Amino acid sequence: MSFANSHRNTKRMNDPRTLGNVLSRLMARTGYDREQGTEALRSAWDNVAPESLRGNSQAGVVRRGVLEVFVTHSALVQEMGFHKHEAIRKLRSLLPSEGITDIRCRLLIEAGQK
Repeated sequence: MSFANSHRNTKRMNDPRTLGNVLSRLMARTGYDREQGTEALRSAWDNVAPESLRGNSQAGVVRRGVLEVFVTHSALVQEMGFHKHEAIRKLRSLLPSEGITDIRCRLLIEAGQK
């Protein structure tokens, strides 16, 4: 191995990595970042949910910009339609990194119901 190749390999191994970069990779590997993101989403939903849906709905996940919200009764799906645009606006303000562009309601089926 020539001196140039040896020096290049040593340099690559000694490159400093930022603590933020290392922590970010560790959080991604352990799933901690996803867990924190889910909690932030649920908390934001609790703050922006229309009064009629509070206690009767919960945020799910965001897929391709669509927030999935679970509701306890089918009439609440229609109710959400009246408040959807305002809720999206508030969520985008609270969680801009989520990229929420729409909300889709789904009926929450509890264990024992079918």
